[in-house]
Amino acid sequence: MASEYPAAEGQRRPLRIAFLGSPAFALPTLEILLDAGHRLVAVYCQPPRPAGRGQRLQRSPVHEFAERRGLDVRTPVRLRDEAEQSSFAALEPDVAVVAAYGLILPKPILDAPRLGCLNVHASLLPRWRGAAPIERALLAGDSETGVTIMQMEEGLDTGPMLLAERVPIEPSTTKPALEDALAHLGARLLLPALNGLLARSLVPRPQPDEGATYAKKLQRDEGRLAWSRPAVVLERAVHALTPQPGVFFVHAGERIKVLAADVVDAAGGDAAGAPGTVIDDRLTIACGEGSLRPLRLQRAGRGPVDTEAFLRGYPLPPGLVLG
Repeated sequence: MASEYPAAEGQRRPLRIAFLGSPAFALPTLEILLDAGHRLVAVYCQPPRPAGRGQRLQRSPVHEFAERRGLDVRTPVRLRDEAEQSSFAALEPDVAVVAAYGLILPKPILDAPRLGCLNVHASLLPRWRGAAPIERALLAGDSETGVTIMQMEEGLDTGPMLLAERVPIEPSTTKPALEDALAHLGARLLLPALNGLLARSLVPRPQPDEGATYAKKLQRDEGRLAWSRPAVVLERAVHALTPQPGVFFVHAGERIKVLAADVVDAAGGDAAGAPGTVIDDRLTIACGEGSLRPLRLQRAGRGPVDTEAFLRGYPLPPGLVLG
């Protein structure tokens, strides 16, 4: 989708930029700042976390990329310590750019850069302020979302907006595809936002109060499929929560992940069976409205397989009622 905003004037000089971001979503923004010739005085990321079966410490995608590029990487557990705030201020950044960092920025951090802090936020603010805007938009069945470049303040994603652009959400849109599209859109919008801010050709617009919603942090158990709900709602959950935190059902005490699924009949009712009933040999499952057919599944400790292969090793016959 073409941007509604004109290209900004060329950058007069490289800026001293502190970058704060952790996941893959932030990488296109970091790369475009480097490609534009700006000076990245430091890159802040979440600390390495235990991951995988061995629970080995794993660096974030931004951490890995920044170290490969020889950048100064910092991974504080929090930014409320005076020592961390003094260290940040000593960088003398012109601006801080934030993209899915994962920590709240206290006022001394927000006030340190000469031009303030800009956030690349993956929603059309004020809708879906908070930690999980992509997933919440998909779960809600929104027809569109987008990216907003905003100036940060102490409120949670409440600051004035510089640029925004819309992206449609199709019924088949998945989290990885939408996340990738929004990551690249955010990177593309950031440079015009920076240049417009410097040239004073962009006037920050306060967010409207109407339409504000909160994208609360995802919880692991949100991925449990409740068969009493409509099939289209469960399909959205598969699209929104795969690969993390994951969508699953429990049978015989075992948690079985559903990695892909299709709505077979959006409007079917009790004639198909009570919610949770397996109604054919292709693992079509009756829901509160309509039915859902898992296309790819995974048992704990095993690799993902398509439904046909799954059923050969783990039969779930017609008539079985899943919990």
